[in-house]
Amino acid sequence: MTDRTRSAREKRAAGPTAKRHAAAARLSHVGGDGRPRMVDVGAKPVTARQAAAQALVRFPPAVARQLRAAGLRAKKGPIVETAIIAGTLAVKRTHELIPFCHPLAIEHCEFGVTFVSATELAIRCDVAVRHRTGVEMEALTGATVAALTVYDMCKALSHEIEIASVRLLEKSGGKRRVRAGKALP
Repeated sequence: MTDRTRSAREKRAAGPTAKRHAAAARLSHVGGDGRPRMVDVGAKPVTARQAAAQALVRFPPAVARQLRAAGLRAKKGPIVETAIIAGTLAVKRTHELIPFCHPLAIEHCEFGVTFVSATELAIRCDVAVRHRTGVEMEALTGATVAALTVYDMCKALSHEIEIASVRLLEKSGGKRRVRAGKALP
């Protein structure tokens, strides 16, 4: 029996417990016992943390034309303004939605909403705080809820509206800096 075969057999024999412990070594929200946990940030330094996320809402061409002609207003009211309010509320309450997010006193939250093509509306959410933990989940949550609000405000026009993507654009201030989904040195 070779070392490679033995290793595979040993892994199979160890079963799910070994897999849980291996996952714990890689995932910060999984403890050594394989159970979920909130990360202890007490020993981390307080630094300026910033993150930006974007959601992309895609409309059928006729709906996009109608919305542009109406100044992005629907029967329910002003679409962009309502989405910004909902997104801001979501940023402030992310810790209530995502179980292991720390509650943060958000210091900056700003939205940019613009058509990036004839049918695609980009919603950018920028968040900043001075704290021991980052704000990428807050930025992602804000952009997502703003996009969901746009859908809700416009669904009477079409159910073919699509939230095409949600992604982290950048983050900084912690161990890793990220831009365009890639870690920076």
